[in-house]
Amino acid sequence: MIRLNVLRALISETNNAAKTASPIQTDIQLLSLIRKRLNAAKDAAKEFETAERPDLKEKEDAQAVVLEEYAGQVKTLPLAEIEEIVATAINAMVSAGQKPNQGTVFKTLFAEEGPLNGKPVDKKNEVGPVVAAALKKMAS
Repeated sequence: MIRLNVLRALISETNNAAKTASPIQTDIQLLSLIRKRLNAAKDAAKEFETAERPDLKEKEDAQAVVLEEYAGQVKTLPLAEIEEIVATAINAMVSAGQKPNQGTVFKTLFAEEGPLNGKPVDKKNEVGPVVAAALKKMAS
């Protein structure tokens, strides 16, 4: 029953997004939606634990397990490959005399001919932290 409820919620949110200016069209966009629901379920579980409602906490925990299973089925580039691509892009920018920052690195990575353009990566949850870590490492 939990799995059915999770699927219904995901279908509902996908249908609602279809009526907006940014409908879900890719696996990465679906992954982002699943992660958003997963974070909401985990936050709700914490709230229910604080409110001493173990019955509702168990329900949210069960939904989180199903959402994690679905999120794991969406194929993305391996993190090591993303790190390698980001490091290469930053080194190329430095060699060209540019001062890389989060914005310029993203523009380079996702430009029309960029190394991550059209690749199955989550910009916010995968590429963003890798770029930030690489820039921090470079600055130190």
